[in-house]
Amino acid sequence: MKIGIATVIACFALVLTAGCGSSSSSSSTAAKTPTVKAAPATTSSAGKSELKGDTTPKFATPSATAAVQSGLVPIAYRDITIQPDTVRVKVGSTVKWTNYDSVQANVTSVGGPQKIASKDFGEGGTFEVKLDKPGVIHYECTLYPTTMNGTIEVVS
Repeated sequence: MKIGIATVIACFALVLTAGCGSSSSSSSTAAKTPTVKAAPATTSSAGKSELKGDTTPKFATPSATAAVQSGLVPIAYRDITIQPDTVRVKVGSTVKWTNYDSVQANVTSVGGPQKIASKDFGEGGTFEVKLDKPGVIHYECTLYPTTMNGTIEVVS
Protein backbone atom coordinates (compact mmCIF):
# COMPACT_ATOMS: atom_id res chain seq x y z
CA MET A 1 0.00 0.00 0.00
CA LYS A 2 2.83 2.40 0.84
CA ILE A 3 4.45 1.75 -2.55
CA GLY A 4 1.12 2.45 -4.31
CA ILE A 5 0.66 5.80 -2.58
CA ALA A 6 4.27 6.81 -3.29
CA THR A 7 3.81 5.88 -6.95
CA VAL A 8 0.60 7.91 -7.21
CA ILE A 9 2.29 10.92 -5.59
CA ALA A 10 5.29 10.70 -7.94
CA CYS A 11 3.07 10.34 -11.03
CA PHE A 12 0.87 13.25 -9.93
CA ALA A 13 3.92 15.47 -9.44
CA LEU A 14 5.31 14.52 -12.87
CA VAL A 15 1.99 15.16 -14.64
CA LEU A 16 1.58 18.56 -13.00
CA THR A 17 5.16 19.55 -13.72
CA ALA A 18 4.95 18.43 -17.35
CA GLY A 19 1.62 20.20 -17.87
CA CYS A 20 2.66 23.51 -16.38
CA GLY A 21 4.06 26.10 -18.76
CA SER A 22 5.43 29.57 -18.49
CA SER A 23 5.61 32.45 -20.84
CA SER A 24 8.28 32.76 -23.48
CA SER A 25 10.05 35.58 -21.69
CA SER A 26 13.55 34.24 -21.14
CA SER A 27 14.41 36.75 -18.44
CA SER A 28 11.76 35.48 -16.08
CA THR A 29 11.18 31.85 -16.99
CA ALA A 30 12.90 30.51 -13.90
CA ALA A 31 10.93 32.82 -11.65
CA LYS A 32 7.61 31.88 -13.31
CA THR A 33 7.96 28.09 -13.22
CA PRO A 34 5.43 26.94 -10.66
CA THR A 35 6.62 24.85 -7.77
CA VAL A 36 4.55 21.73 -7.46
CA LYS A 37 4.87 19.95 -4.17
CA ALA A 38 2.91 16.83 -3.47
CA ALA A 39 1.33 17.25 -0.09
CA PRO A 40 0.91 14.24 2.12
CA ALA A 41 -1.98 12.04 1.09
CA THR A 42 -5.12 12.58 3.09
CA THR A 43 -8.16 10.40 3.37
CA SER A 44 -11.53 11.82 2.37
CA SER A 45 -14.79 11.04 4.10
CA ALA A 46 -15.42 8.45 1.37
CA GLY A 47 -12.22 6.65 2.40
CA LYS A 48 -10.35 7.56 -0.79
CA SER A 49 -6.83 8.96 -0.77
CA GLU A 50 -6.57 12.56 -2.03
CA LEU A 51 -3.51 14.53 -3.15
CA LYS A 52 -3.08 18.27 -3.10
CA GLY A 53 -0.45 20.29 -4.99
CA ASP A 54 1.03 23.72 -4.35
CA THR A 55 -0.31 25.83 -7.23
CA THR A 56 0.63 29.23 -5.84
CA PRO A 57 1.70 31.55 -8.70
CA LYS A 58 5.32 32.72 -8.68
CA PHE A 59 5.40 36.31 -9.95
CA ALA A 60 8.41 37.39 -12.03
CA THR A 61 10.10 40.76 -11.53
CA PRO A 62 10.78 43.14 -14.42
CA SER A 63 14.45 43.71 -15.10
CA ALA A 64 15.74 47.00 -13.71
CA THR A 65 17.22 47.66 -17.16
CA ALA A 66 14.00 46.89 -19.07
CA ALA A 67 12.71 49.77 -21.17
CA VAL A 68 9.92 51.86 -19.66
CA GLN A 69 6.97 51.87 -22.05
CA SER A 70 4.29 54.54 -22.27
CA GLY A 71 1.03 55.16 -24.09
CA LEU A 72 -0.89 51.99 -24.98
CA VAL A 73 1.04 48.92 -23.78
CA PRO A 74 -0.24 45.60 -25.23
CA ILE A 75 -0.18 42.30 -23.34
CA ALA A 76 -1.28 39.07 -25.06
CA TYR A 77 -2.94 36.04 -23.53
CA ARG A 78 -1.69 33.29 -25.83
CA ASP A 79 -1.37 29.52 -25.24
CA ILE A 80 -2.55 29.95 -21.63
CA THR A 81 0.44 32.22 -20.92
CA ILE A 82 1.04 35.97 -20.78
CA GLN A 83 3.33 37.65 -23.31
CA PRO A 84 5.15 39.64 -22.01
CA ASP A 85 4.70 38.56 -18.41
CA THR A 86 6.62 41.54 -17.01
CA VAL A 87 6.51 45.15 -18.17
CA ARG A 88 7.67 48.52 -16.91
CA VAL A 89 5.35 51.40 -17.78
CA LYS A 90 5.22 55.12 -17.13
CA VAL A 91 2.47 56.51 -14.87
CA GLY A 92 -0.51 57.45 -17.04
CA SER A 93 0.00 54.59 -19.50
CA THR A 94 -2.84 52.28 -20.50
CA VAL A 95 -2.26 48.53 -20.44
CA LYS A 96 -4.44 46.49 -22.82
CA TRP A 97 -4.80 42.72 -22.49
CA THR A 98 -6.02 40.79 -25.55
CA ASN A 99 -7.11 37.14 -25.32
CA TYR A 100 -5.92 35.10 -28.32
CA ASP A 101 -6.94 31.77 -26.73
CA SER A 102 -10.21 29.94 -27.35
CA VAL A 103 -10.81 29.76 -23.58
CA GLN A 104 -12.06 32.45 -21.21
CA ALA A 105 -9.54 34.56 -19.27
CA ASN A 106 -9.56 37.53 -16.89
CA VAL A 107 -7.25 40.02 -15.21
CA THR A 108 -7.20 40.35 -11.41
CA SER A 109 -4.60 42.25 -9.39
CA VAL A 110 -2.97 40.57 -6.41
CA GLY A 111 -1.73 43.61 -4.56
CA GLY A 112 -0.21 46.87 -5.57
CA PRO A 113 -1.17 50.51 -5.62
CA GLN A 114 -4.11 50.06 -7.98
CA LYS A 115 -6.88 47.45 -8.00
CA ILE A 116 -7.53 45.71 -11.33
CA ALA A 117 -10.45 43.37 -11.91
CA SER A 118 -12.02 42.36 -15.20
CA LYS A 119 -14.86 40.06 -16.06
CA ASP A 120 -14.01 36.90 -18.00
CA PHE A 121 -13.42 37.60 -21.69
CA GLY A 122 -13.13 35.12 -24.55
CA GLU A 123 -11.12 34.86 -27.73
CA GLY A 124 -10.63 38.29 -29.30
CA GLY A 125 -11.83 39.99 -26.12
CA THR A 126 -9.86 42.80 -24.52
CA PHE A 127 -9.55 44.59 -21.20
CA GLU A 128 -7.68 47.79 -20.56
CA VAL A 129 -6.84 49.97 -17.59
CA LYS A 130 -5.05 53.30 -17.16
CA LEU A 131 -2.35 53.08 -14.48
CA ASP A 132 -2.11 56.29 -12.51
CA LYS A 133 -0.14 55.32 -9.39
CA PRO A 134 3.52 54.25 -9.21
CA GLY A 135 4.34 50.86 -7.73
CA VAL A 136 4.39 47.15 -8.54
CA ILE A 137 1.18 45.38 -9.53
CA HIS A 138 1.09 41.58 -9.57
CA TYR A 139 -1.86 40.18 -11.49
CA GLU A 140 -3.22 36.84 -12.60
CA CYS A 141 -5.96 35.17 -14.56
CA THR A 142 -7.92 33.53 -11.76
CA LEU A 143 -8.84 30.67 -14.10
CA TYR A 144 -5.17 29.69 -14.76
CA PRO A 145 -3.10 31.39 -12.02
CA THR A 146 -0.02 29.15 -12.21
CA THR A 147 0.70 29.88 -15.88
CA MET A 148 -1.13 33.15 -16.42
CA ASN A 149 0.34 35.67 -14.00
CA GLY A 150 2.39 38.76 -14.54
CA THR A 151 3.93 41.87 -13.06
CA ILE A 152 3.64 45.51 -14.04
CA GLU A 153 6.06 48.03 -12.58
CA VAL A 154 4.58 51.52 -12.85
CA VAL A 155 7.26 54.22 -12.65
CA SER A 156 7.05 58.02 -12.37
